[in-house]
Amino acid sequence: MLALVSSSARFAPVLSAQAPPPATPPQGAPAGPRGPQGPPGPRGPQTQVAKTTDLMQMMAALPAAAPATPKKPRRVLVLAKAAGFVHSSIPLAARTIEALGDRTGAWTTVISYDPAVITAENLQQYDAIFLASTTGTYLDEPGNEAVTAARRKAFMDFIRGGKGLGVIHAGTDSYHGSAPGAAPAAPPAGGGRRLQDGGAPLWPEYNNMINGYFKWHWLYPTQIAVKVEDPNHPLNAPFTSVNQSGARTARPFSIVDEVYTFNETSYVRSRARILTSIDYAKMPAEVKAQEPAPQRTDHDYALSYLVKEGQGRVFVEVLGHDESIYKQTPMLAHILAGMQYALGDLEADDTPSPAAVAPVSARK
Repeated sequence: MLALVSSSARFAPVLSAQAPPPATPPQGAPAGPRGPQGPPGPRGPQTQVAKTTDLMQMMAALPAAAPATPKKPRRVLVLAKAAGFVHSSIPLAARTIEALGDRTGAWTTVISYDPAVITAENLQQYDAIFLASTTGTYLDEPGNEAVTAARRKAFMDFIRGGKGLGVIHAGTDSYHGSAPGAAPAAPPAGGGRRLQDGGAPLWPEYNNMINGYFKWHWLYPTQIAVKVEDPNHPLNAPFTSVNQSGARTARPFSIVDEVYTFNETSYVRSRARILTSIDYAKMPAEVKAQEPAPQRTDHDYALSYLVKEGQGRVFVEVLGHDESIYKQTPMLAHILAGMQYALGDLEADDTPSPAAVAPVSARK
């Protein structure tokens, strides 16, 4: 299985030795909101131990140094609780953040699978939170609205007060769907499968902050062409090269993963600084056609981006379903830079990107 495809030696593919991923619904199956109110996925007690082979391959791919010197000793809390679909890559994602900090000296890490660690008092010791493919209403305490409200407030206050947040993959598959007790949507007139758009936001503050939630994904393993939106952005340095005149140019590459799409309401380009995205023009027509209605009219599918939230900083990486993502040096360097931005150590442009323009064929 090739996770990263490029002609550059720097982007040489890494062979993944992990077991096959969990079975995924067949193409064309309903692909609406997952999590507690959506189609079932692997559940039950979470595996908290990454496979030895995965860890060894991840460690071998770690970048040697951080792009910025920490302004002070930093501490990152990795929250790996999944309340809906449980990705097999969660323990590896958590250990990757730990290893990136240890290898480069950029931060130290505490890993937890317990949402009870999100309290105003406990968060005082941290500089950033990293969400390792959390799903569903992962912070909520069922049957206890007071605890749920306190955790949500502590979480948002932490970031808005000047701290950081890193989100990978299924952190965007959280807090959306059908509200508890809501009646299911009626099928469309004339029969057939109802349109799937990811459902409704269940925590609008959170949904707006991470600028998007899961609607649908191409099945793993689909090869997706990646567009480096700004070759001069410091977080995109791992995906670029410097020519003889000193200018940075993007290294075109493609990635193999389970790639999420967001609906046109939950993800808005002009709310975030887009770093990488799907190069939709390079996708085969048959792959484009797999996406069920409603498709985005602007064909704008971000893969990584930055969001300013109050005084805080948010880095989102949409990739990360498969363990192979954590074994690619350019991807790890991108995540490392994203976390240093979230921590406040790497200065980076986070002004929102210009709004996307719909293709001529999509305009009315």
